[in-house]
Amino acid sequence: MAVIGFDTATELFAQLTPVGKDIRINGSRFRVIGVLAQKGSQGGFGNPDDQILIPVTTSMNRLFGLENVRMISARATSSDTLPQAQEEITQLLRKRHRLATDAEDDFRIMTQTEFMSFANQAANIFSFLLGGVAALSLLVGGIGIMNIMLVSVTERTREIGIRMALGARRRDILLQFLVESVVLSLAGGGIGVLLGLLLVAWAGSFAAETLGSTPVVSMTSIVLSFTFSAFVGIFFGIYPAQKAARLDPIDALRYE
Repeated sequence: MAVIGFDTATELFAQLTPVGKDIRINGSRFRVIGVLAQKGSQGGFGNPDDQILIPVTTSMNRLFGLENVRMISARATSSDTLPQAQEEITQLLRKRHRLATDAEDDFRIMTQTEFMSFANQAANIFSFLLGGVAALSLLVGGIGIMNIMLVSVTERTREIGIRMALGARRRDILLQFLVESVVLSLAGGGIGVLLGLLLVAWAGSFAAETLGSTPVVSMTSIVLSFTFSAFVGIFFGIYPAQKAARLDPIDALRYE
């Protein structure tokens, strides 16, 4: 026998009444005896509407081949009684496992608060790794921009000489190549933001179904992205721009 969630019933039986009908799980047949009321997603703790409940012994023997229960979920009557409930569960499990008084627990009890703390730590580590990847990407992109601008300065040496001969000052040449570097960097940043928005839109539908939440890209993130792009353009474009501004007009006109 089995009790199924609301979404599971809708997906398997559509508008039909699932009670009394059979379903198969890994080749084993189960008779549906009830459908859970719709509760909605529980965020990162799964969706109770998308589950199937079967007897624990049947699950252990027929589906997973387990000899012991690996996890038990319990709920305290209130947050105030949580420490007492945790202590009672600990004593009960130690008694059931026949542990000596000085023996360590061979099980672990994790509250929702501890689980959230662990999840936050994992998220922080993941964010740190993503930050490292982003920093490395900025470095590689900046070096690429600098190389492009150096090649541009070399190929446009005669143009620079002509501009200087016509009265362009060194700071005009410096500003010209610096602006080109920033524009190139901002173009790359814009493409990155666009791809990021598309990725968030694609992942949002998946997250809404599995986690019950939808990721949102804030305007602050977009502004910071373009700000960092401009900074990368200035930082890695200053050397090629200075090199162009320091060219001797006569040597530049003779360059072939």
